[in-house]
Amino acid sequence: MELGLIGLGKMGANMAERLRLAGHKVVGFDFNADATAKLTASGGVGVNSLEDLVKNLSAPRAIWIMVPQGDPVDQTIAKLVPLMAAGDTFIDGGNSNYRDSQKRYAALKPQGFNFVDAGTSGGIWGLVEGYSMMIGGDKDAVEALNPIFEALAPSPTEGWGHVGPSGSGHFVKMIHNGIEYGLMQAYAEGFSILKAKKELGIDLHQCANIWQKGSVVRSWLLDLTTDALKKNPELEGMEAYVSDSGEGRWTVFEAIDLNVSAPVITESLIRRLRSREENNFTDRMLSVMRNEFGGHAIKKSE
Repeated sequence: MELGLIGLGKMGANMAERLRLAGHKVVGFDFNADATAKLTASGGVGVNSLEDLVKNLSAPRAIWIMVPQGDPVDQTIAKLVPLMAAGDTFIDGGNSNYRDSQKRYAALKPQGFNFVDAGTSGGIWGLVEGYSMMIGGDKDAVEALNPIFEALAPSPTEGWGHVGPSGSGHFVKMIHNGIEYGLMQAYAEGFSILKAKKELGIDLHQCANIWQKGSVVRSWLLDLTTDALKKNPELEGMEAYVSDSGEGRWTVFEAIDLNVSAPVITESLIRRLRSREENNFTDRMLSVMRNEFGGHAIKKSE
């Protein structure tokens, strides 16, 4: 099967390679000419314009968009629409808001285009491990793409599925990322407590290694954590700065809208926000208040 792929960063390039190894034709475009050249060198078809991308695909075309969520997705679709024909399919495999996906579906459907939202997890490991894909859209449009999903997934029958109508793929991926925030926070706090008990001299990498087999807290995330601790046990040279893609925020907003209590995911998001604050003003305010009512000493900055 043929697939157009827009966005040949690390994840996009790995997806293209996995598809190529499975026997699919991949035509890729990226604003980085080196990325398109690498795709061509590896056996794909790298092109330097959206026009050439469309021309190198047979109708009905399927184009997978891997660009940052929001306006970049809308701009990409707007540029492609005049080049494509009724029956062609747009696939958004990025971290888009599910409400945006529903709007894009509603705008494209009357024009005769298919729109599929494919929440995709796997990151840089997808080439080896396969990608987990949560797919939303019309049944016939999704089924036509099954060979692509089967090739990208960990196996043809595992790790992917059509979860519902337009927007549902990105909604499920949003919740997936919210859960991920909570898991990461729990691991981080647990290892911090282990490290703080200095008199016992606990080896964090050894603990992580023990937990990998037989433990109820074993996971692929723990496997990655174990590898990281082996490489850098003291996390030297690392800054306590944690970014977010936005999906954790959307998960919290959705929980509030639905009157669902989600304290763990919410607190993990707050901790990420706090990690970006130098000389945290909130903590300084707490220090001042404690001094005012209790006379406790305030630690001055140097």
